[in-house]
Amino acid sequence: MSGKRLLLLGVYGMEVVEAGGALAKNVEAGGKSFANLMLCSETSRPQVVEAGKVLGVEVSFSDFSYGLVDLSPESKKKLIRVVREIKPDIIISQDPEHSFHDLDPDRRQAMILILEAIALASRDFALDEMPGLESHPIPAIYYMTPDHPNCLINVAPVWDKKEAAMDKLGSQMAFSAKVSLERFGKDAVRVVVPDVDDLLAKNDYYSIGRKLHLATDKSFHIYHGMCSHGAFAMAEPYRLDGKFHLEVLTDK
Repeated sequence: MSGKRLLLLGVYGMEVVEAGGALAKNVEAGGKSFANLMLCSETSRPQVVEAGKVLGVEVSFSDFSYGLVDLSPESKKKLIRVVREIKPDIIISQDPEHSFHDLDPDRRQAMILILEAIALASRDFALDEMPGLESHPIPAIYYMTPDHPNCLINVAPVWDKKEAAMDKLGSQMAFSAKVSLERFGKDAVRVVVPDVDDLLAKNDYYSIGRKLHLATDKSFHIYHGMCSHGAFAMAEPYRLDGKFHLEVLTDK
């Protein structure tokens, strides 16, 4: 299958790697994969760009402010411009259902904003403010890491790329380590990271977080793969918005 123009509209940054299997496989098929991120911090941006390079993804940032994501016309126009410039065949974004009970700040507003921008990008809204850019039809929309997936992507062939990309996210790894230690306690973390005491003595939160992510990421993808009696050993779950439209029934 030939590649497509695929756009990830993300909020923080790690989504580039979480959806990295689909993004990387699209590039390998001859397509172009892009990611635009709303709230990636200045510290994390170079790391996310490097992760994108590993996966073959072109990363850009739309410069929203933490805690201040809103549904203003100006906010909509930022994302509308991205959609009209890239002209994607497929958009990946966060799952609306998941985003409403995920207590990361801004995710609920971001979800509404993203869907509104996708819709308005297909109309005649603000065309006069974007010379040279035309309306773009609503692409196929896939929600990543959904609570109720209806399709799976085989990521075993690109697992090494996903892991190499995750290696680049130093700030995220250290953050994950600190959050996990605070939430679960050192004894629980030690079950997943046996050398957590030695690493803490070295103040090496990156390594703690990286080992935690290696375990949780592998578990997540195996759960959606071989543990669900599916066709793939390791899988990224997605939910297509709407229905699958098939000319004929398929066994794939």
